[in-house]
Amino acid sequence: MSVLFHGAPSALRPGREIRIMNKFSQATLSLVLLSAAPLVFACDYPQRVGVPDGATATKEQMIEGQRDIKDYITAMEEYLACIEKAEQETVAGIVEADEESKQQRIGMFNKKYNAAVEEMNLVAEEFNVQVRAYKARDN
Repeated sequence: MSVLFHGAPSALRPGREIRIMNKFSQATLSLVLLSAAPLVFACDYPQRVGVPDGATATKEQMIEGQRDIKDYITAMEEYLACIEKAEQETVAGIVEADEESKQQRIGMFNKKYNAAVEEMNLVAEEFNVQVRAYKARDN
């Protein structure tokens, strides 16, 4: 048999085919792990809550609004912890990735995380504006 492959190009030698298939299998497995990670960690983005209008809301509505905002902030913090854990476990499951792919993942995660934090801060600030309007109305 070795005589048959003696003059054959390296791509046609039996050992070369196995190495190519192993690399293909590793790449496919990495892709499957990346795709399946979001299914394992179903991190649900919390629904944004309504902020009461400080110019017209009653005291009870403002208190209820404050409770809703606190619950929303708690849910967002749980969401952030969930996506952070999901990202860590996904990265741990990646067998081979070049530096550019790693940097892209880090960049995408940071954008997602920072957007959620910014949304949380915006909702809290909107409520604070309405609290000031409520207090100004009563003075």
